[in-house]
Amino acid sequence: MAERAFQVDLRGVVDLLSRHLYSSPRVYLRELLQNAVDAITARGDVPGLVQITTGSGALRVEDDGIGLTEDEVHRLLATIGRSSKRDELGFARHDFLGQFGIGLLSAFLVADEIEVVTRSARGGPAVRWTGRSGGNYTVEPGERDEPGTTVTLRSRPGASELLERPAVLELARAYGSLLPVEVTVDGELVTSGGPPWRAEYPDPARRRRALETYCASVFGFEPFDVIDLDVPEAGLTGVAFVVPESVPPGSRRAHRVYLKRMLLAEGVEGLLPEWAFFVRCVVDAGELRPTASREALYEDELLEAVRTALGERLRGWLVELAETEPALLRGFLRLHQLGVKAMAVGDDEMLRVVDRWLEFETSAGPMTLAEFRRGHPDGRYAASVEEFRRLSAVAAAQGVGLVNAGYVHDVEIIERLRTLDPDSALRPLDAAELTTRLGAPDAAAELALRPFLARAQRAVEALGCEVVVRDFDPASLPALYLASRSARHQAELEVARDASDALWADVLGALRGAVPADRPQLVLNHRNPLTRRVTALTDDALIELAVQGLYAQALLLGHHPLRPADTAVLNRSFLGLLEWATKEHR
Repeated sequence: MAERAFQVDLRGVVDLLSRHLYSSPRVYLRELLQNAVDAITARGDVPGLVQITTGSGALRVEDDGIGLTEDEVHRLLATIGRSSKRDELGFARHDFLGQFGIGLLSAFLVADEIEVVTRSARGGPAVRWTGRSGGNYTVEPGERDEPGTTVTLRSRPGASELLERPAVLELARAYGSLLPVEVTVDGELVTSGGPPWRAEYPDPARRRRALETYCASVFGFEPFDVIDLDVPEAGLTGVAFVVPESVPPGSRRAHRVYLKRMLLAEGVEGLLPEWAFFVRCVVDAGELRPTASREALYEDELLEAVRTALGERLRGWLVELAETEPALLRGFLRLHQLGVKAMAVGDDEMLRVVDRWLEFETSAGPMTLAEFRRGHPDGRYAASVEEFRRLSAVAAAQGVGLVNAGYVHDVEIIERLRTLDPDSALRPLDAAELTTRLGAPDAAAELALRPFLARAQRAVEALGCEVVVRDFDPASLPALYLASRSARHQAELEVARDASDALWADVLGALRGAVPADRPQLVLNHRNPLTRRVTALTDDALIELAVQGLYAQALLLGHHPLRPADTAVLNRSFLGLLEWATKEHR
């Protein structure tokens, strides 16, 4: 059986590149610059110059690199997708930018014809290779006195703008401004002398100002702080700029990445850990691998190691701030506390930073967890914002310190504090426990209240609630609804059971008694003038309406979910009290 070679439809390959590999035809200039820089690197004995010339609907890119012989032209330029071509020229070493051998094809995204005139520094005459998007090419003698290569593109319909001077100048500056060789566009220099974070400055303050200016030009903001980055195993250097405003944790964390000083992309993701959303980075790496499109980083063990190392550098910066510039750290925490909290969940050093420097809302006012624990060794925390708002004033009045742990990561952080300070760990607040700290009326008052309590209990018995009278601050609060965790769990089961079909209602009904639960308590405040007037009532019907009204108000003030039965009681007590009030004035 005869063996045959695949037939390649070049137009189909170009369409594949434009639709599925490259994000934009603008990358063509990056690929041409890459080939030129690699050729100069391979030659090694020249200063290195890439001259780009525009005009008359054509673009010319000329370099003084190693060039190609006629045999290499036939073998390399005419072989589509041959990834080994750089190996044959010694381009497989880590000094070179390209890896995939398809860069020249990207020129067909903007041109129907590519002309390459090249002369090898290893000897031989100049050669002219002309490739056309239709899939054919010609090779003939060329004219070039010195070694190097000139690539000429003639624009295809609809792409002429990308070969004109304004677009070419913009692309050359974007992709090649940091290259180690001199690049010009129509004689105008576009290279800037290398990465700004590696430049020499007279003093640190001058360097800081220069990097802040660079950040403003690249990202459009003046950074809160500048952090130097260095990962030797990946040949990575760069800077991280701390964003000067609060950033949502789910926001896109895109960074500007160069590979061997050629811009890879301006929106590279995955360079930093997920929690590091408060910085934007510009880095140059020598060992990281790009994807086939050279617009993103290849996910491998080295990239994972870089991600870990950069995370450690950011963590170290925060620890250093805590030790040397606490005022700056407080300003940072006000902006980016969510990112720091995320780190503290799994890192003891960051947990210490949060404990010592990050302020939490407490019943005694804003303070750090360390300050709170010193002042309240038997303190508690509320696991939800609603619970904290409902109980903080009452808890404070009874001498119980309470921390609001209702935001992201708060409970995890407070629970992890046990690993740092087991003797002063905070415990979750059980609302039922708070009842035991509320003062009871004196013995004579308790005796006098017994008939009222019996009637009040009948008013809410069907609601599964127990009525008690206590004497507590703040006196402005007439009643308080308190439910233990088990009681809240049972209430949630009841709500789910009422909303379910028959099958699930039976299942949830079987679970209802599986866990013993204390009954929720309606705590009437004997210190409140209105409550004392209610306890003095003698009319059974009026007591029922008043107690049910206090019950409904306590639920609403505490932001408790209302069951259908609670809503019915709310409506009935409101209308009943209105009717009683208007009846008095008839």
